[in-house]
Amino acid sequence: MYRTILGIVSLLFTVMLVAQDKPEEPKQINIVYGANFTKNEKKYPGASIFSKDDRQVQFEHQGADLWCDVAVYFQKENRLEASGNVVLKQGDSIEMTSKKIDYIGDIKLAKAWGEVVLTNSDMTLKTDTLRLDRAKQEAYYQDNGTVIDSANVLTSKIGRYFMELNKYQFLDSVHIDNPEYILDSEQLDYYTTSKNAYMYGPSTIVGATYKIYCERGFYDTKVESGYGIKNTRINYNDRIMEGDSVYFNKAREFASATNNITVTDTINNGVVRAHYAEVHKAQDSLFATKRAVSILVQEKDSLYVHGDTLMITGKADERITRAFRNAKFFKTDLSGKCDSIHSEEKTGITQLIRNPVLWNVDNQMTGDSIHLISDLVTEKLDSLKVINNAFIISLDSVSMEGFNQAKGKDLFGKFIDNELKLIDLVKNTEVIYYMYNDDDELIGIDKTICSKISITMENSDIEDLVFYTDPDGDIFPETELPENSRLLKGFIWRGDERILTKEDIFDEDDNNIKLVVIKGIDNPIDIDAEEEERNHNETDPVTNGNKKATDPKKVIKPKKVK
Repeated sequence: MYRTILGIVSLLFTVMLVAQDKPEEPKQINIVYGANFTKNEKKYPGASIFSKDDRQVQFEHQGADLWCDVAVYFQKENRLEASGNVVLKQGDSIEMTSKKIDYIGDIKLAKAWGEVVLTNSDMTLKTDTLRLDRAKQEAYYQDNGTVIDSANVLTSKIGRYFMELNKYQFLDSVHIDNPEYILDSEQLDYYTTSKNAYMYGPSTIVGATYKIYCERGFYDTKVESGYGIKNTRINYNDRIMEGDSVYFNKAREFASATNNITVTDTINNGVVRAHYAEVHKAQDSLFATKRAVSILVQEKDSLYVHGDTLMITGKADERITRAFRNAKFFKTDLSGKCDSIHSEEKTGITQLIRNPVLWNVDNQMTGDSIHLISDLVTEKLDSLKVINNAFIISLDSVSMEGFNQAKGKDLFGKFIDNELKLIDLVKNTEVIYYMYNDDDELIGIDKTICSKISITMENSDIEDLVFYTDPDGDIFPETELPENSRLLKGFIWRGDERILTKEDIFDEDDNNIKLVVIKGIDNPIDIDAEEEERNHNETDPVTNGNKKATDPKKVIKPKKVK
C-alpha cells in the first residue's frame, strides 16, 4: 500500500514537471468588435476583412487590445494586418499608436510602422518602424527613434526597450538633449525610472561648466554626476583630468580620479601626475597624493615638484602650490628637498621650509629656510635667498677629495638666464677654498673670516672670491693645514641625498604603491544587477539618493542590440 501511494505521488510529480516544461500553446486572436465584414480572396486569400462603422474594429489577444479602422484577419495563421489610426494597448501601462500594425498571435509579435508612438507612464517613444515582442516584453527599432521622458530627449539610430526593466539600450549615434547638458555616445543603456545612463564606446557629455569624454562609464542624468573607467577625460575649471577611473559631481562642484592620473592646467601650462587626485571648483583647488608630482615647463626645462601630498589653490593667475612631507624638486641644473614647499605664482616666490637643502649643479646650499624668486615677466629664475645659517659646499673638482666651503648668516644669489652667477654671503662669513694654478696644481687652501664674501660663478664653479671689511685669513700649504681644520663648523655633506634625475624625487614607498583595483574592465558584472543595487541604496541626498554614484570602481558589461 505504501509503495502504491509513493508510485502515484511520483507519477503525479513527473506529470507536473512535464506540464511545466511543455511550452504554452498559442492562443487565438479574438474578435471583440468586427463592424463591417467582407472578403477578398484574390488579394487576401483565406482572410476576413473588417472595417469600422461608427466605432473602430477591436481585437483582443492575451491581455492586449487592438483598435483600427481596417483589419485583415488570417484566422488559420492567427495573424492580423491592421491599418488606419491603429492603437495597441497592453494592460494599463503600454500604449502604441501607428498607421499600420502586423500582428502574429502565435509568437505575440507586432510590427508597427508609420508615425509610431509608444507610451507608458513615464516616457514616450517615437519612430517610423517598431517591433513589439510581447512574449519577451521588448520593443526595438532600427531606423532612428526618439525617447522623451521627464528629464531628457534621447535619440539614436537603433534602440531596444526592455519593459520589465524599464530600460533602453541605444546603439549608433546616441544623443541626449537636456537643458543643462548634451550627451553623445556610441552605445548607451538608459533606465527610464532612475534616469541612469551607462555608456560604452566613445562618449561625450558637455555641460555649462564641464566636458566629459569616456569609453565606458556611468552618468546620473538627473543630478549630472557619474564616472568613467576607460580612457576618461574631464575638462573642468581650467583643468583637464585623466585617469583609469574619473568621477564627477556637478552639485558638489567636485571631480576626482584614481590610478595613473594626469591633471593639466590649461592656463598655466602645468601638469600634475598622481594615483589619486581631487578638484574642488568652489575652492579653485587641486589635491593630489600617491606618487604625486607637479610639472611646470620653464624655458624648455621642466620643473618637477613632489611631496606625499600636493595642493594647488587659487585662481589661474594666482596659483599657490604646496608640497607637504618629504618634498623634493628637480630641474636640469637645480634640485632640492625639505619638509615642505610653498610656491606662490603672484609673487614668484618658492619657499623651501624646514631642513632644506638645495643643489645648484655641484653646489650644495643649506640654511634654516631657502627662497627661490622668479621674474614675473620672463618666468625665469631671478634670485635666491638662504635665511639664517647659510652654508654652501662643493666637492673640490680637481682632487675630488676636499670641499670648498662658505658660510654666513644669510646668502643672496643672482641668476642670469636661469644660471646662478653671483653669490653674496653676509655677516660672520667664513670660507675654505682650494686654490689651483693654470696647470691644476694646488697652490694652497684659503681659509678666511670676514663680514661679507662675494662669489662669482662660471659654469657652476667658483670663478672669483672677494672678501669685504677686514678679512682675516691666509692661504695655507696643504701640508700645514690639518684635516680637522679643513671643515667649517656646521659642515654636513649631503651628497648621497642629491637629486640627479626626475625619478630621484620618488622614494621606495612611492615606487612600490599598490594601485586600487578598478572593477568593471577586466571583470565586468551585469549592469542590471548594478542598477538594482544602486537603486536599493538610494540614501545619499548629495547625489540625489545615489550612493553608488560616488563609487568609481563599478562595472559595465556591454551588450549589443541585434
